[in-house]
Amino acid sequence: MKLAWKAILSRRTTIVALAVGLCAAGVSTAQSKKNLVFVVNGASDFWKIAEAGVKKAQGELPKYGLQFKYPEQASAAAQQRLMEDLVAAGAAGIMVSAVDPKNQVDGLNKLAGQTLIFTTDSDAAQSKRVAYIGSSNVDLGKDAGKLMLKALPQGGKCIGFVGLLGADNARERIQGVKETIKGSKVEMIDVRGDEIDQGRAKRNVEDALAANPDIACLVGFYSYNTPRIYEVLKETGKLGKIKVIGFDEDPITLGGVKEGSIVGTVVQQPFEWGYQGMKLMAAYLEGNKSGIPKDGIIIVPGKVIDKSNVDAFTANLKQMMGK
Repeated sequence: MKLAWKAILSRRTTIVALAVGLCAAGVSTAQSKKNLVFVVNGASDFWKIAEAGVKKAQGELPKYGLQFKYPEQASAAAQQRLMEDLVAAGAAGIMVSAVDPKNQVDGLNKLAGQTLIFTTDSDAAQSKRVAYIGSSNVDLGKDAGKLMLKALPQGGKCIGFVGLLGADNARERIQGVKETIKGSKVEMIDVRGDEIDQGRAKRNVEDALAANPDIACLVGFYSYNTPRIYEVLKETGKLGKIKVIGFDEDPITLGGVKEGSIVGTVVQQPFEWGYQGMKLMAAYLEGNKSGIPKDGIIIVPGKVIDKSNVDAFTANLKQMMGK
């Protein structure tokens, strides 16, 4: 009996050891999965499209854990703290829309010494980031400038609204507009920033209208700026009387384009930033750098949406978002 009991105990010990070994292997497998993180510049529905692209990439990258993160506020300091926490937690790669590229170089370089850094949407070209994937914001601005010229053949004063005046995407879009309207009778007399504060964005429009009763055109440079413009114009009875040019594909913006109260909107392809960006980072970590050009810049072209193509664009967007 003693021998039989010892044999049973031995078998149980072996089973327990195997179970522990399997659990340990499972933990090791989970821990060995590399995390790639998409970090945005601030809260906005615009980023849901990029998030859908990241979700699609996750289905094709089973060895990686893909995450999508928002900083607690739209500031370089908050964004830096978030990325440092992600690196401390073992993130293998981060793709970020830099809030303040000029003043984030040192912080991004510090992170680049510890993990793979890509930029998107708003580049930080002077940093040690490996690549930028996104729009040519200068070209987007030029497209908006063309819409302004078309909308105001006799000329007129325009005011722009944007989230982060210091971000590359803002500066370059404004630059593209100014280059395009230079020498015409269309003027960009002011651009007002709001630090990605929706309430402030709306107040900026209200204040601009009050101070400039002769304004002919309003330009929303960030995705949420045009909806705030639309709301204020509707509330003040000026919708359709002042020309509106937008950026990106907020539902309010697309609705305004469809009804004719918004001249047009210049859209990007944030879905592709999320999808292609995650796949490029994974390939780079695995030693395949063929997808990264020598200058490190990967341009995903934008598109002008007006009344002629808004329905087709909206249908395609819903399909991408799985709606």
